[in-house]
Amino acid sequence: MSETAKRETTRKVRQGIVLRSKMSKTIVVQVNTQKAHPRYGKIITVSKKYHAHDEQNTARPGDEVLIMETRRLSRTKNWRLAEITKKAAKSLEAKVENNLENIDKL
Repeated sequence: MSETAKRETTRKVRQGIVLRSKMSKTIVVQVNTQKAHPRYGKIITVSKKYHAHDEQNTARPGDEVLIMETRRLSRTKNWRLAEITKKAAKSLEAKVENNLENIDKL
């Protein structure tokens, strides 16, 4: 195989917080990024949610994780869990779940 035939790809990596982990082998991760407004220059925080594949179901709500781009695994999953950088406190997990339930009720 020649050097030109080899494909070297760099995969996108995002860091975020797990919001939900109730689905089987799937987590929902919220990633916050800061951008400057194109016209006014004010710094704006933009949030986006990603569905990521978690094979062993290890991540819990409130955990800080790294997700990596991968091939399409389902209709909504294009990301996989790379590593858990910081585990959440037990009380934080309960708070996140309670907040999500309150939001869903609205």
